[in-house]
Order: sequence, then C-alpha cells, then structure tokens
Amino acid sequence: MSSTLTWRIQRLLYLSRRARGSIALRGWAGTLRHLLQRRANMSGGHASETTIPTAAAPLARLITGRPIRRMLVIDSVAPDPTRDSGSVRACHMLHLLHEDGWELDFLASDGFSSTADVVRLANMGVRYIQSSPLRWLREHGQQLEAVLLSRVSTATQYLGLIRRHAPQAKVIFDTVDLHYLREQRAARLSGSRQLSRHAERSRRREWQAITHSDVTLVVSTEEQAALARDLPGSRVELLSNIHEVHGRRQGFNERKGLLFIGGFGHPPNADAVRWFATDILPLLLREEPELTLHVAGDVDTTSRQALSRPGLTLHGRVADLEPLLESCRVSVAPLRFGAGVKGKVNHAMSYGLPVVVTPIAAEGMHLTDGVDALIAADAQEFAAAVLRLYRDQRLWTQLSEGSLANVRTHFSIELARRTLRRVLAEPGQSSSTGA
Repeated sequence: MSSTLTWRIQRLLYLSRRARGSIALRGWAGTLRHLLQRRANMSGGHASETTIPTAAAPLARLITGRPIRRMLVIDSVAPDPTRDSGSVRACHMLHLLHEDGWELDFLASDGFSSTADVVRLANMGVRYIQSSPLRWLREHGQQLEAVLLSRVSTATQYLGLIRRHAPQAKVIFDTVDLHYLREQRAARLSGSRQLSRHAERSRRREWQAITHSDVTLVVSTEEQAALARDLPGSRVELLSNIHEVHGRRQGFNERKGLLFIGGFGHPPNADAVRWFATDILPLLLREEPELTLHVAGDVDTTSRQALSRPGLTLHGRVADLEPLLESCRVSVAPLRFGAGVKGKVNHAMSYGLPVVVTPIAAEGMHLTDGVDALIAADAQEFAAAVLRLYRDQRLWTQLSEGSLANVRTHFSIELARRTLRRVLAEPGQSSSTGA
C-alpha cells in the first residue's frame, strides 16, 4: 500500500471518529448547527441556510467548516521528540496544523528517515514524501497554499525551487533559533577567528532567507528585536517553544540529584556539561559528596570517556524523561553560549522541576531571578545557587509553582495555535519577494 493511500485512510478514520463523536454528543441536527455556527465564527458573519454542507462536500470540510488547505513542510530530518527540543516544538506545530484542517506533506532534506519517523508523522496526520523533491514539486507545487522551511540550511536549499514551482504559496521560514547569534557567541567565548568567519557566513545566509520569505518565525523576543533592528522591512513573528503543563507528582523530600537535558550534538550542550563537570561540580561535591548530575541526551564516545568521574552519570538518549524529571530535585542549564529558547529549561519547568540557569540560558525564557528560577553567571555563583535551591524546601516549592505558571503564560499550546492562525491568515507575498 502506498504512503499516500495509507495517509488518506488514516486521515479519513480520524475525521470519521470526530464526526461520530459530535453526532453522539449533539445529534445530527445539533452537529449541523454546531458546524454552521463554527463557520460563522471563523468568517465573522452569521450562519445561513445556504451554508449547509451537502452530502457531496469533503469530510474535512464537513467536520472543520473550512476547505482543504495544503502545506509542504521541509526540515533536514523528521522530528523525533526524544532527540531534541526543536523536535518537540515541531511535533506540536504539525499537530496544531493538522487539527486546523491543513493537509500536510513532509520532506526530509537529507533524504533519509526511518520507518519509525514515517509512522510517527503518519500518526500526526502528516504524509511523508518519498519521491525526489523536484519531481514532487513539479507535480504538486501548484496545489500548495503554504510552505514551511525549517532551519537556514533547508531555506537556502529550497527557497528558489519553491518560488519557481509554487509561486502562489506563502513561504514561512522557521529559524528554530538564529544560528548566527549562537555562533557569534561561541566565537567570542573561544576567541576563534574561524568560528567568527563561520558565524558571518551564517548571518548572510539567514538574512537572505529572511528577506526572501513572506514570514519568518523566531522563538525569542530577543531574536525578534534583533531582526526588527537589522532587517526592519521583514515580517518576523514570535512562535516560541510549545509545552504542555504536566505538573509535579513528587515533592521536595522524595527527590535527590541534579538533571541536565540535552545532547552533545548541539555544541552549547557539550560545552555546558564540560564546564559544569570541570568548574562547578567539584564545588558542589565538597558540600554534598553524594550529589550526582544526571545527563540525559546523546553523548559521543570521546566525550563520555573524558567525562567519566564521580558525581556524573551520562544516561545517553532517554526515550521517557518523566522518571528523571520526577526523581531529580534541581535542573541545571549552565549554558555559556547559545540562542533562541532553551527547551531543556521549558521541559523541566513544565513538570514543576526548579531550574538554575546562566544568563544565556535565561534568554528568551521570561524568567525572574528568585520567582521562577535562579540565575547565576559564574561557577562560584552557580554552585551557590544550586546548593541553596537543593537545601531550601520553601524556596524549592516557590520556584516550582513559578515554573508551572511561566510555562502556562508564555509557552502554551493555545498561544502557539493563535500565532499559527495569524501567520497563515493572509496569502503569500511571492510576487514581491520572489527569488
């Protein structure tokens, strides 16, 4: 069975379940009234007899009250929530788009995805493209209403093709984070001229992608402000990390140890753990000899060997982080460079796990020191903040509650839904920004 047919069957089953549920709840007449009112609300008008959907109308139109809209999503690889926080955000975005009635096609620009990746996408109502990108765009480009390009490498590779084969489509460039800002900070920290030159190349590529897209998505207000200053003619929208609020089940006394979330494939994570192990952990072990930092994320063999020491446990990639989030007492984010919003911080806070962060890790997170996190700049301050939070139950409870409130306010699913709807409300501007 082809992937297209499989996707269509899964989507039909999904929509039919929604229809049956509505009919069971409201009855046929009530369901029809609900659909008419929903359509009226979306259009800002009033329902009328002429808006009654006929038996020949597509099921998606019947259920959602909207016509089918088709979007192509391109990223380097298929999202895997166990791999990184960007994947968590991407999966939430795909789910929200699917809920809003978008017909979604996904292209992995590196050309490879596992069976698990394809199944995961299908379960979200997303069809995986197996043919060549050029062939697919020639056949389907004219049907697209929107294209979402994730990361600068993808935008650089595909913007021209999209404008050529889908000139009517709205092009949305999702930066995920501004790579050049992260690389500039890494260059300053290391003093490397090579990294500085690489950051400048990234800046030129990202700015070009921004100016040739209809809308650019960033994840932090700091990034949005930087682009408003440097590229004032570009439309830049804030779509930050997206998290459910899980809450906490275990209290202060049922927990012990520290947690860091993040794989070493992301340079800021590797640097953060090395700095913590070298400069911060020895200070902690003098005061709390039994303390252990648990690191959850991919770790290369060389780093694993170099970091072998008391007080540090490298778990590798963890499919289910909840046991660690419910058993550790404090989460740490000792990042010395980076950009965007830090999913490791969001993830911990969504479970009510208090965090100690550096100013770089706090960027874009809407944090207030002593209210929803502790913020510390150098090794001595960081160690002192960890010990204070680790020992003070009253402070721990206060920050736990503040963490949950922070996620509800700034990183909720509903906030992301409203942003996506606003971004996709208007048609593309390809005639003025074509490449």
